[in-house]
Amino acid sequence: MKKILLTLTVVVLTLLFLKFGRSIYMPLINKVKSKETVETIVEKIGTTAVERLEANLSKAEFKELPEEIVLVAFKEEQILEVYGIKNHRIKFIKEYPFTAYSGKLGPKLREGDQQIPEGIYHVEYLNPNSSYYLSIKVSYPNEFDREKSNLSSVAKMGGDIFIHGKAATVGCIPVGDEAIEEVFLLTQNALHKRVKIIISPRDFRVNNVFPKIEAIDWEEELYGIIEQELSAIPLK
Repeated sequence: MKKILLTLTVVVLTLLFLKFGRSIYMPLINKVKSKETVETIVEKIGTTAVERLEANLSKAEFKELPEEIVLVAFKEEQILEVYGIKNHRIKFIKEYPFTAYSGKLGPKLREGDQQIPEGIYHVEYLNPNSSYYLSIKVSYPNEFDREKSNLSSVAKMGGDIFIHGKAATVGCIPVGDEAIEEVFLLTQNALHKRVKIIISPRDFRVNNVFPKIEAIDWEEELYGIIEQELSAIPLK
């Protein structure tokens, strides 16, 4: 009986780690099986990416790469904005237009719906060997997504959501190769602290009308949370 309980415990713990521990094991897997690491990529792109960012950092009153950042994506505007935080002050650094777009306004509800998620997320890990040059893993689905899902399993909700390079997407956020180098570098430098990602259907700071999403009845709750988060982010 004890052996059965022990086996079941090990199985449950393993499944939980596989489900929630991607930020730990995926970078290790990428490092073992692939030719590039985050460190080698930073070594290759660091100098030129920093040079491109110098004017933006200076304008935002950063003398070097910020130790803490926030990534904010607006689907309607198709813009990714990067903010730095220093001494509890949030400062706009740079914006990057999407290079492709799929889906429509409204949250991601299931695997294969081509929707970009909407909500408050964080960076799980960096992928230096992405098929889309470089990529940043978004922590979809989050607790809110799982709570609101009417699917029988989290797996059916999908999960491979990234900010990446190139100009193609099925539910991710592509910003092109030069842009992802800069965002990748900024994120890597701030990854020792949790990097927040806000994905909103539109910029509620300038247009506070919540989109009506026919497929759900909880958009007011979701967009209220996002609007509250955006209220702390100053306009550029």
